[in-house]
Amino acid sequence: MTPEQLAEIIAADRVIAVRQALAEDIGSGDITAQLIPAEQHSTARVITRENCIIAGTEWVDEVFQQLDPKVKVTWHTKDGAKALANDVLFELEGNARSLMTGERTALNFLQLLSGVATKCREYADLVEGTGVKLLDTRKTIPGLRSAQKYAVTCGGCYNHRIGLYDAFLIKENHIMACGGIEAAIKAAHEIAPGKPVEVEVENLAEFELALKAGADIIMLDEFSDADTRAAIQHSKTAAIAAKIEVSGNIKQDNLKSKSQPGVDYISIGALTKHCQAIDLSMRLRQY
Repeated sequence: MTPEQLAEIIAADRVIAVRQALAEDIGSGDITAQLIPAEQHSTARVITRENCIIAGTEWVDEVFQQLDPKVKVTWHTKDGAKALANDVLFELEGNARSLMTGERTALNFLQLLSGVATKCREYADLVEGTGVKLLDTRKTIPGLRSAQKYAVTCGGCYNHRIGLYDAFLIKENHIMACGGIEAAIKAAHEIAPGKPVEVEVENLAEFELALKAGADIIMLDEFSDADTRAAIQHSKTAAIAAKIEVSGNIKQDNLKSKSQPGVDYISIGALTKHCQAIDLSMRLRQY
């Protein structure tokens, strides 16, 4: 998938996600906002209460574009930038009811995606200089796949496949159902020539089978460091080279030992499923 194609998917998903988020929050109408005079004009500031990496500015923009296009959003940061506690992230100006109605939805997107980006930056810093690329997985919040994967890149990590359609990932159950590693890889090349074919293996014997069958990427699932080194060495002498991905029980405290020379990728589900939202706050200022 090209960057342009991915950008189109993210943009389309963003419109849908924001529409659904506003609908679930507003429902039949924001009754509390009706306490405010209909024509009242206000400004507001949004700050972060903790250090973070920013991601999700366009989701905030989309919230107010759909809710009230007259609301002006002025950013003092950008996606991928570091923000310190108490920094002003953006300011709003417009109808006070619109600002209050859109506040929670806008901040929900920004705090979640910034949480993902912040977690990713923590992991990325640990492998800086090794040449290893850290990959996300499909362990994402339903409906927010592309948003979270975008946030991953803001934090300095990389996307694995986006879904089930853009690359093969042949795992244990696929292998069993297909009749073996070689048969599964052969079928994949026939079904979608040109699509990346990755195989997850659980031991060195399976690794050798995947290597001989022509897998593009071989995922070493919970291999010991010694077995990982053996697989890398064997790959160097193979007639057809394959990229090496390490996966399974990857944490911050063992990431460095897993990032040994010869490892191309490390996939980590925690990048998207163990993130903690950033604490943000909005303060209204009335004219």
